[in-house]
Amino acid sequence: MDYKEIRVSKLVTMITKKDTLFCGNFTIDPYQYCEFSCSYCDSSQSDSINVKTNAVEILKDEIENLQKGRIIIGSVHDPYQEAEKKYRLTRKLLSVIQEFNFPCHILTKSPSVLRDLDILTSLKDCIVTISISSLKKSVCSIFEPNISPPPQRLNAINTLSENNIISGLAIIPILPYISDNELEKIIKYANDYNALYVLHKSLELKGDQKNIFLALIDKFNPNLVSKYQKLYGESYLPDQNYLNRIKGKIDTICKNIGLENSLERFCKH
Repeated sequence: MDYKEIRVSKLVTMITKKDTLFCGNFTIDPYQYCEFSCSYCDSSQSDSINVKTNAVEILKDEIENLQKGRIIIGSVHDPYQEAEKKYRLTRKLLSVIQEFNFPCHILTKSPSVLRDLDILTSLKDCIVTISISSLKKSVCSIFEPNISPPPQRLNAINTLSENNIISGLAIIPILPYISDNELEKIIKYANDYNALYVLHKSLELKGDQKNIFLALIDKFNPNLVSKYQKLYGESYLPDQNYLNRIKGKIDTICKNIGLENSLERFCKH
């Protein structure tokens, strides 16, 4: 993977609508595109990663004029992809957030977030959400082959919780007819590994990504192609009845286990 070093004039994006899923007010992404190359994510459709080399400088300028609110790190592109090992931008941005005493929420698929445990434990109000789409090796090897296996991600949640960091699991994305039959097992594992909450969101297929993903589905299980076409139709979202059914199932499982299924309880901002 090639890294293209770029300079940006703006880093912080304000969230204009109430963010009920991640409780964010602002977003920042130190990298553009993602080398994890998950087949369901349009962030992976690039041969190079744009590295925002002046991200720290820009954040320092912008954060002084921001009203206090939660900053989401990694809203689109994973902040702990491999580029972070070289550039350490996420770590540096966390130090700025710490300096200005802002709450934050880190979204990642990588247990590499544990590298920054020293900063995370010193932040005033930090939430870390680690996502998993499936527990099955056969599914992960096809749809997210470049990410650490689910057990490592679950262990990272456990370590974060043991260090008094608000941490939970995101089942994002839920893959229709592929991983939606694992929901109860995934949620039970989340509870066993001391996740404080479970979030979820079904697979979205926007633009060219829809054709790319359906081509992969055709190789994975040709019988699912027509089901996907019927489920999504002309939309980038699954049918509303499907979404309602999945939400109801997760709500019931979480209630029975005693696990939060939103961040409402943990968000102070």
